[in-house]
Amino acid sequence: MGTPSASTPAAPADRSIEAFIAAMPKAELHVHHVGSASPRVVAELAARHQGRARVPADPQALAEYFTFTDFAHFIEVYLSVVDLIRDAEDVRALTYGVAEDMARQNIRYAELTVTPYSSVSRGIPDVAFMEAIEDARLRAEKDLGVVLRWCFDIPGEAGLAAAEETARLAVDLAPEGLVSFGLGGPEIGVPRPQFKPYFDRARAAGLRSVPHAGETTGPETVWDALRVLGAERIGHGTQAVKDPALLDHLGEHRIPLEVCPTSNIATRAVERIEDHPIRRMVDAGLLVTVNSDDPPMFGTDLNTEYAVAARLLGLDEAGVAALAKNAVEASFLDAPGKARLAGEIDAHLARWRQA
Repeated sequence: MGTPSASTPAAPADRSIEAFIAAMPKAELHVHHVGSASPRVVAELAARHQGRARVPADPQALAEYFTFTDFAHFIEVYLSVVDLIRDAEDVRALTYGVAEDMARQNIRYAELTVTPYSSVSRGIPDVAFMEAIEDARLRAEKDLGVVLRWCFDIPGEAGLAAAEETARLAVDLAPEGLVSFGLGGPEIGVPRPQFKPYFDRARAAGLRSVPHAGETTGPETVWDALRVLGAERIGHGTQAVKDPALLDHLGEHRIPLEVCPTSNIATRAVERIEDHPIRRMVDAGLLVTVNSDDPPMFGTDLNTEYAVAARLLGLDEAGVAALAKNAVEASFLDAPGKARLAGEIDAHLARWRQA
């Protein structure tokens, strides 16, 4: 497996925590493929498919379009952007554009959540889709020093037919960059246990289990993800803090949480940023990672999410670096790749302190 290879830039003259974060090498574990498309790329796709899409072709208008009333509205808008992905070239351009945005943030490694069912069911041939994401992945690593890996996720709102197709695509086609199998979309009305056969099949093929759980429903959804789907990481897990036994279990078994603060506010999963449970997660001794989820849709990026986490947790540069190393530890990078990226983070902190 490839490992991150880009060199870390010297610390800038700006000595703010934001500058430290911007220059810090990073890994990201919970970030969606289509949801990471920049306003520029989304506007280009909307213009290209004008007349067949309701997404604004003006990047300025997208900010208003990406203002959500609740989680259901977010899903509706998200799927309207998915509708812009009409052919393999759209997939290739979107994927490489996401990697360019990651490179600008000094993201060295990312596990990008891809929903192949959404594109294949809209007419993109499955092999062409796989070739497009793989072409973009290999080019991003060569040109940008960004290592991408894939999590294929089931869109829960599309039901068991989508689960069957996602498992087929993951197991039978299995692109080289694929490392994990997930479950996204709404949680309300979409119980986790029904997806057990598909997770069993993916896990038997060597894929890691990383479902969303406990974002908009209670702790019981996290328990289902752990006990039924064999989750090795939990996407969001926001409501886990309501169950002391669950917190003990997550801490004892060192099961990471993929925490996305701004996303939780944008989708109304959490009312105010000051109420976000990340502090309680850290105080409970959990392995917390910071992520951006669908960054342009939520008006954020990974650097901003680290700054938000630093404020909520009262972290200095050393604390931020430790938080960044959590993501490396929780990743599915191989051991040499983890050691290398963790070493880059340590070196960045040391240079910053010496400057």
